[in-house]
Amino acid sequence: MSASAAEYLARRVAGRHPDLPETTCGTIRLDLGEGPRTDHWYLTIERQEVRVTRVAEDADLVVRADRQVFDRIAAGRLHVAAALLRNDLTAQGDLRLLLSLRRIFPGPPDARHPRDLGCARVGTR
Repeated sequence: MSASAAEYLARRVAGRHPDLPETTCGTIRLDLGEGPRTDHWYLTIERQEVRVTRVAEDADLVVRADRQVFDRIAAGRLHVAAALLRNDLTAQGDLRLLLSLRRIFPGPPDARHPRDLGCARVGTR
């Protein structure tokens, strides 16, 4: 069973993310809703380093969705941009930071890097 978004944010997001461009910097607040309750997660990104806190402060980008949507994103079963286009989540602020979330959250469990796929094809010729 995959971890929930809250578990993933608490245990795996903080730290260095070499997939993030070095020029990426800003703050993202994730609002995970469940009925009348909303949990806030505040991500600070600077030089490929991500810090995570639990505050409801203003951020460069605020992303809101039901907890179940964030759980699917954290499990790699839903892409952030696809969720936005389906109105599964809302984003307000600097949308360039939204694409950073796809590098912070995992991809699909069976996904492979395109470079690995290319190398495998060249090896079979």
